[in-house]
This record gives sequence, structure tokens and C-alpha cells, in this order.
Amino acid sequence: MPKSAITHSLHSFALMAAESHPSTQIARRLTYTHAKVARLSQVPYSHDNQTGEDGMTAFTLMRGKLHVYKRPGSALWQCAAYVAGKNRRISTKQTDSEKAALVAEEWYLGLRGRVANGEDVHSGKKFKDVAAKFIDEFEIITEGERNPDYVKNHRARIKNHLNPYFGEKFITEITSGMVQEYRAHRIKNNIDIKTQEPKKLARSTLHQEIVVLRQILTVAEAHQWIKSVPTVTPRYKSSGKVSHRAWFSPAEYKRLRDATRERAANPSRERYRERWETLHDYVLFMVNTGLRPDECLRLEFRDVEVVEDRATDEDILEIEIHKGKRGVGYCKSMPGAVFPFQRLKERRERTLRAEAKAAGNPKADKLPLDPAERLFPYALHNLLNIVLNDLGLKHDREGQVRTAYSLRHTYICLRLMEGADIYQIAKNCRTSVDMIEKYYVSHIKDRLDAAAINVRKPKKLARKHSGSEDEQRI
Repeated sequence: MPKSAITHSLHSFALMAAESHPSTQIARRLTYTHAKVARLSQVPYSHDNQTGEDGMTAFTLMRGKLHVYKRPGSALWQCAAYVAGKNRRISTKQTDSEKAALVAEEWYLGLRGRVANGEDVHSGKKFKDVAAKFIDEFEIITEGERNPDYVKNHRARIKNHLNPYFGEKFITEITSGMVQEYRAHRIKNNIDIKTQEPKKLARSTLHQEIVVLRQILTVAEAHQWIKSVPTVTPRYKSSGKVSHRAWFSPAEYKRLRDATRERAANPSRERYRERWETLHDYVLFMVNTGLRPDECLRLEFRDVEVVEDRATDEDILEIEIHKGKRGVGYCKSMPGAVFPFQRLKERRERTLRAEAKAAGNPKADKLPLDPAERLFPYALHNLLNIVLNDLGLKHDREGQVRTAYSLRHTYICLRLMEGADIYQIAKNCRTSVDMIEKYYVSHIKDRLDAAAINVRKPKKLARKHSGSEDEQRI
């Protein structure tokens, strides 16, 4: 028998064996045998390329079940096959037809092996591609309605956590079980960036990552890349324990207020006096308005007006919030916020006039304050942390960290302790009654009415025993 006939017989046998036994390991051996036979016969491992009317070059393998083709204008070969009731295709990432054929055969036989073993065969969009699509849509649709930092944080969560775990997986592979595994992975492997030591993962951090994951899966469902969004809610923790936000009790707030006042009156260096005075007014302003820290830092002088409260005949502040978490909103302060505001205004005018005078402006003494000037032109969280650490108030008794947000929580708690209406507090703080009841009311003992709790039924008077007829006769 001629050598070419023997080579052709071995070649056909290898292909038939690959069709009948689709496991990945044997597929690799068969591919190796196929190439080896070609080398032994000194016949190049190539195929008869055919060019169609559309200019696409293509050839087939595996008795026509595997198609290898190259699109016009592309240097890379791609392959496609019909497996498990669906057309599937990938790029071989090869420019040589012989190498592309080897990659295509290995891919095809791997798919056949997974089907034979009862495994799912996934295809379509990968998670990282859907995540990129989500970011593009999210930035455009929410432009002007969402804080740019909110979108920036979403992008960071995808880049740092979601893509490293889900990025190379097909979007159809992601299930509820895989999301639960991601939760366990994040809790177990959370590392402090500064110390490179294990660190407890905050519940809110993980929750925000799951929110982004759900939004990405929703985009995939909208584009019909998946049939439905899998459940991403935690399985073992349907309801958490009653918790509260870190706040300052009346005694702790008094310590904080006195400490900032002392720092403002006696700064370590004279050049820091203005900053310590601003911090003192910031603490008073926050606890008497209940603003969020970001709302407070964006506040301009034209947004605040001193008015007389008709109900109490006291001066208060009416505040317009234009760049808050909930968009435009309004707030009415406690009387204790008026003096800090007036001091901030005078101090800002004095500073701007001094700067204008130093620049040689002859009208510096009469220079009016620009209404667009911000009440707090710089962040004060570093100074606040210095005071809290010195006082030992940085953490509460449960270990929760106190921040500038704790001043807002203190406002809400103090109002509740004074018996203010919970609905009015929610409106003034631009939040919901449910949030206040969940995080504030539960630990305010003054909200419990002892008279209403300790109600007792009136006792009935005991009936007098009349005795028997014989006893009455005696």
C-alpha cells in the first residue's frame, strides 16, 4: 500500500475516534496524533481554503461540523460549530491556518466532552463585557441626576472586585450559588490596603457590591443575554439584628462641643485659629440642622436665610439644598444654628477682604461677600478626627466608627428624645419614616411611654361571704 494511502487511513481513523469519544483529554491526544501523522508523511497540516462571494475565507473540519473562517479585513481565524442545540463561535486568535485548525479542533472536542459528561455549555457575552455596557449606559442615563462620585464608585467596585471574580465567566454561568460563593470569598479574603492584614468587611460595602452586580445582570436581561436575573439576596441572613447609627449621647456631645470651643479659643498655633473656629461652628451647625456632610460642604451663603419662627418667635435658618442626595430639598434649623452661621459669614467676609487688601485692591474694606461663596470652603473631617481621638470618642461602645455623619445622627436622636414628631423629622432631614424607625427609634428610651406600657386592669372588689342558712340562724 502506498505511503500516502496509509497516511490518509490514519488521518481518517483519528477523526472518527475524535467523533466517537469526545472527552477533552483524548481530544488533545487525537489532535497530537493528527499533527504527528501529517509530519510523518511530510504533508503540511493545512486544508483547502475556499473563498466565498463575500470575500470570507473558510474551510471545514470534523466532517463538516466544525467551520474555520476568516472575515474580510481580519487577520485572525475564527471557528464555529453547532453543539447542544445552539450555534457557538470563538476566535482562535491565530493568524496561521494550521495553528487555527488545531485550536478549533481542541475547542470543538472540549465542548463535545462537556456535553457527554452532562456539563452545561455556556456561550454569549462575558461578564466583563456586560459590565462595560452597564457603565456606558449608567453614566449617560443618570447624567445630572446622580452624583459623579456615585458613578465613579460603581466603576471602582467593578474594576477592583467584580471583574476579577466574574470577568472571564459567561453571563449565563452566573447563578445564585455563585453569588453566594462571591460573598464568602469577599468576607474571607478582605485585606486592609495599608497594613496588608485581614480586615473585617463592612456589611454596607458588600451590599453595595451586590447592588452593582444586580444592576449588571439587569442590563443583561434587558438585552436578552440571559432569560432572567438570578436571586442575589443572602440565603442565611434574611433579617439582621436591630442596630443603630453611631451618634453622640447628650453627655458625649457636650464633651465634643467644649473641646472644639477650647481649641478655637486656644489653638496650638495662631495660624490654625481660623480652622479650629470653623470646626467649632461646623459641629454646632451640623447638630442643629441635621444636614448630611456632603450637603453641608456644598452649601452656599445664598442658600441660607435667617428668619423668625412664628410658632416660637425665635430666629432660625431656612436652608435650600440644591445638590443633595435627594435632589432639591429644604430644611429648618434649630435656633442654635443661627449664631454659628453668622460667625461663619463674618469670618468669611474678613478673610476675603484681607486677601483683597493684600492683592492691592483699594476697595477691599467695602468688598461685599459673594453669595455663591461656600459656608465651608474646605473639608474638616481630619480636624474632627483629631478631636475625637483625643477625647476617645472615635468609636462608640459597639465599636462603630464616628464620623461627620454622626453629627446628623445626633440631631435626629436629640429631636426624638425631645418628643418631636417623627414624620416632621423625616421631612426636615429628607429621609423616610421607615429609616428613622429602623435606625434611631429602637434605641431611644424616651420614645417608650411607661404610662401606656404599664396599664393595669382595675381590680374588682371581692364579694363578701354570706354563710349558710344555719350559720345565719345561729
